Amino acid sequence: MKKIEAIIRPERLGMVRKALEEMSYPGITITEVKGHGKQEGTTQQWRGKEYKVDLLSKTKIEIIVLDEDVASIVETIARTARTGELGDGKIFILPVESAVRVRTGDRNENAI
Repeated sequence: MKKIEAIIRPERLGMVRKALEEMSYPGITITEVKGHGKQEGTTQQWRGKEYKVDLLSKTKIEIIVLDEDVASIVETIARTARTGELGDGKIFILPVESAVRVRTGDRNENAI
């Protein structure tokens, strides 16, 4: 099992969720986060004054998948989240040692 963490633009979340639902992957956790990568923020104006916003709003998607589904899930997220511009995000893949479904006590693959 693997945990896929994707940091994407908030406006792309709907498209990514729809694509994952079409793949019949039901379990997903979504968190609103702030941060920056290489773009190091942006300069904006308010009432004629410029100010720097160095922590940009992003959306973090977490999903636990079977090893054989990793490549297709990552490709789907990358394809649907991509705008081609700086700040599209990152995808991280981490190993998952085990999982337990609290309601039934199912473990590992049966828990996801």
